[in-house]
Amino acid sequence: MNFPNRRLRRLRQTPSLRRLVAETRIAVDDLIAPLFVREDIDEPQPIASLPGIMQHTHDSLRAEVKELAGLGVPGVVLFGLPARKDPTGSEAWNPDGVVQVALKNLRDDHGDSVVAIADLCVDEYTDHGHCGVLTSNGGVDNDATLELYQKVALAQAEAGADMVAPSGMMDGQVGAIRQALDANGYSLLPILAYSAKFASAEYGPFREAVDVTIAGGGNRKSYQQDPANGREAMEEIRLDIAEGADVVMVKPALAYLDVIAQARAQFDVPLAAYHVSGEYAMLKAAAQNGWIDGPATALEHLTAIKRAGADMILTYLAHEIAETLQ
Repeated sequence: MNFPNRRLRRLRQTPSLRRLVAETRIAVDDLIAPLFVREDIDEPQPIASLPGIMQHTHDSLRAEVKELAGLGVPGVVLFGLPARKDPTGSEAWNPDGVVQVALKNLRDDHGDSVVAIADLCVDEYTDHGHCGVLTSNGGVDNDATLELYQKVALAQAEAGADMVAPSGMMDGQVGAIRQALDANGYSLLPILAYSAKFASAEYGPFREAVDVTIAGGGNRKSYQQDPANGREAMEEIRLDIAEGADVVMVKPALAYLDVIAQARAQFDVPLAAYHVSGEYAMLKAAAQNGWIDGPATALEHLTAIKRAGADMILTYLAHEIAETLQ
């Protein structure tokens, strides 16, 4: 009997054949590790909902980045937990603030050999947990917030950031930051924009990691994107590119593979995807219960994100996947 589809099965018979014809490969060069650095601790603190991930001291952060660099991971993105919070998040632009100190340390340790990306927002620094200045009625004042983002961008640039990553989803944030950087001698500092950042239910472990409780109902749906709207995501990305974004991001990743694919088809700039805390936590919980093969599923998840079109993946799996790929 003639089975034309046997041609496909013939190429699946051995691991080496499957490697030879694989269309998508995850490499260590695809990975960016999100890292948390906390100001008021003497020892790294485990995060219950993110097994294997820590709130770092400055010293343990340096050690972790040294390990990641040794594994070939090219970039890290830093999130700071300050000892003091206030209504405007002023510690975010303090020259001696937690992320600025961490950036200076990494520059001393690694020079240009590790891409040190600074998440650019104020939610971890405000006492209300929102991504900007609040109005009298509890909403976020977009334009007043942009002025704060400019201050944060300059503080991070002066501390040695290789890239700044605005994540607050304020209208015009990329343009405002680009203007401030250009006017102060940082015209070559790139911006990684959280362009299509959805108001997802999958950020819970991250909020534990950065010790954030959101006032006024506990969500950011008034400024983050509606998960139902894919076409709107394309417009957000288009606007960010027009304002000067060098890299654009879709966040989360797995539930938005269609958005990643659409973005890859429509835009030629580098495309990042954030495999977020909830995606990582669900994988780890299922693996710990013996319901799935954790390492195989982790690699499958990242392969799907890459196959959809992402050029780089922010993932809490970076360290273990880099070890797997050695």
